[in-house]
Amino acid sequence: MQATGKDRIALVLGATGGIGGELARALAARGWTVRGLRRKPAEQSQSQPQPDGIEWVVGDAMNAADVAAAAEGAALIVHAVNPPGYKDWDRLVLPMVDNSIAAACANRARILLPGTVYNYGPDAFPLIPETAAQNPLTRKGAIRVEMERRLHRAVQQGARLLILRCGDFFGPKAGNSWFNQGLLTPGKPPTRINQPGRPGIGHQWAYLPDVAETAMRLLDREAELGDDAMFHMDGHWDADGSQMAAAIARALGSPGLPVRRMPWWLLRLAGVAVPLFRELGEMRYLWQRPVRLDNRRLRAFLGEEPHTPLEFAVRRTLEGLGHLPAQPADMPEAGRYSPDLAISSRQG
Repeated sequence: MQATGKDRIALVLGATGGIGGELARALAARGWTVRGLRRKPAEQSQSQPQPDGIEWVVGDAMNAADVAAAAEGAALIVHAVNPPGYKDWDRLVLPMVDNSIAAACANRARILLPGTVYNYGPDAFPLIPETAAQNPLTRKGAIRVEMERRLHRAVQQGARLLILRCGDFFGPKAGNSWFNQGLLTPGKPPTRINQPGRPGIGHQWAYLPDVAETAMRLLDREAELGDDAMFHMDGHWDADGSQMAAAIARALGSPGLPVRRMPWWLLRLAGVAVPLFRELGEMRYLWQRPVRLDNRRLRAFLGEEPHTPLEFAVRRTLEGLGHLPAQPADMPEAGRYSPDLAISSRQG
């Protein structure tokens, strides 16, 4: 696999979502032929060029035959698909990854998995290297551990693997996230910012364009990755839990915007009727203690971690959510801004 991805085929499962869509567009920009699996036909005719560079294939990630057909000839399978609204993880997550594994083994392809911190329990906190034991506290965490166990085992069956683990996603096309469903109130103009964490507790965020650019730089060095690779990103480390809220307020032009503690009790109460709130409530432990991924292995391999300045990243995100008017496309972002504006992520 050469650096440009030229003449290489990538299948993206979850291309209609936040991280899957970001990775699909980045692969297309890198010269890959990108197929996106979706359950409904794209609005635009398949015979017409797709503006995002994705060739849409109708199919279901739960259907092994659909995944196998879409993956034919693929050198890369991006597994970025999750049950919508955190619903039915115990029934859907593992069969979907099994289908990706079968397709990867059949094509001798690499699977790219965006990893999560759900896999880890307090014994791995506060700074988590790739070698940390995975002893999760939650049902979703246990499923993610089993998911990764199957992926590692698949390497012995002919697949290759790259896990890129990140903090909480945010970005202009992030979809459901703690940023737009936790810190902000969905569907309403921002009149306050919710603070899920305890005062003084750090939290880690991952700007999606940075994640995609990091993945591309890793894939550019395919020959050096090995068959079973894992890296952690640092992203944006909010050391005391207040920096993200302050950046949102500044971007909105309202530095005095109220910041309120998130009413977790209300989330638990609403979770009786709304599965999403119940599942979000299960993740509270990640806001009660500092949880940070250690990116030293990534920096040693790449030399730096692609890193968009927080102010630009937050503004782009708010534009994507419709809370701010769009600005010129040449504002700094990872992989697109000039070298003199580049900032490498730092450890500590």
